[in-house]
Amino acid sequence: MKTTDELIHSYLSDLKAALRGADKATIQDALADAEEHLRTALENEVAGNEGGADGEILQNIIAEYGEPEEIAQAYRSWEAALPPALADTPAARRADSAKKSYPGFFGVFADPRAWGGLVYMLISIITGTLYFSWAVTGLATSLGVMVLIIGIPVTIIFLLSFRGIAFLEGRLVESLLGERMPRRASFTDSSLPWKERLKALLLGKATWLSWIYMILMLPLGVIYFSFMVTFLALGLGLALTPVGTIVVLAMGIPLGVVQSGNYIWSLSDPGAVLLSLLFCGLGIFITTGCMHLARWVGKVHGKFAKALLVSD
Repeated sequence: MKTTDELIHSYLSDLKAALRGADKATIQDALADAEEHLRTALENEVAGNEGGADGEILQNIIAEYGEPEEIAQAYRSWEAALPPALADTPAARRADSAKKSYPGFFGVFADPRAWGGLVYMLISIITGTLYFSWAVTGLATSLGVMVLIIGIPVTIIFLLSFRGIAFLEGRLVESLLGERMPRRASFTDSSLPWKERLKALLLGKATWLSWIYMILMLPLGVIYFSFMVTFLALGLGLALTPVGTIVVLAMGIPLGVVQSGNYIWSLSDPGAVLLSLLFCGLGIFITTGCMHLARWVGKVHGKFAKALLVSD
């Protein structure tokens, strides 16, 4: 007869197979929920029924929880009903079919995903700096105290913090970029010996992929922030040129004055207004292009975050 661990792993394998084709974050959430429920329920039942066989108790728990196909169908239904707020999923498109769409070049200003990408790019310099500093400090500190008696607990704390930060970053990515990310932390079996849990934490792919993501967020944050601030400032400055032109003309200050010897040339008032309108059009074009870029970067970065922060 199979052990309880074998039964749980078999059930999780069947559930993962039943969810084949679903979003990776959905699969991770479903597996974490199932494992936590089965192990917690088994622990409680065994404590209250000392005479029963663990395998039989677990099979009853599994029967009450549901077949893998039933659980998979339930998660698929939840995903269709509760997509990320900014996700471009079929369910979201059906829900928004009666609402106004945002076609055209300038329609991007009415797209919340563009604004979410813009906010993410602007704050990435802060989050990237914090992630990088903590990742480097955590790894260096862990290696430095490994030979001391406090080395193991310090290492555990830092490695757990990497996963915790990755989970919080995932919630930020889903909120601002619309990419479906895990909505619950991965389950850790508390019944395992501490050495086994430490081994899984040290050798787990999720730990080190999270660390790599935190390291890469610093250069990405610098690029995102620098590019967006530079071109937004340029675009908005040019777009507001007519306002400055009107103010200067109202004060009687000549524009475009060029002096060469005794010859002085200045731009006429109509010419100044026309030139300012041309600059304004260029500024609006640059600003709108920044919004399109923010939307595209948000989509690409969401995929990048999912590749590193979501377990298979």
